[in-house]
Amino acid sequence: MVSRISTKGQVVIPSAIRRLGLRPGDALHVKAEGERIVLTPQKKASAQSQDCHRSGFRPPGCDLGPGAPVLTSKEVNEILTDFP
Repeated sequence: MVSRISTKGQVVIPSAIRRLGLRPGDALHVKAEGERIVLTPQKKASAQSQDCHRSGFRPPGCDLGPGAPVLTSKEVNEILTDFP
């Protein structure tokens, strides 16, 4: 497949590649490997992680990923009482 660079530096990703699950607005990580340009789709962050990044506040556990336990403030306080 061939794609051309526009005068604005934009490249169209062919529809056959976009069918792999890429959507408008998705972020792509771009890196050079020797003479190659490698585009890798960024994993979508969880809503909790997005809130942490948006606010600039990054409490412990903010980026634990899918399946991480969600704790209430009461549960956190109970856990913390075990620490000196």
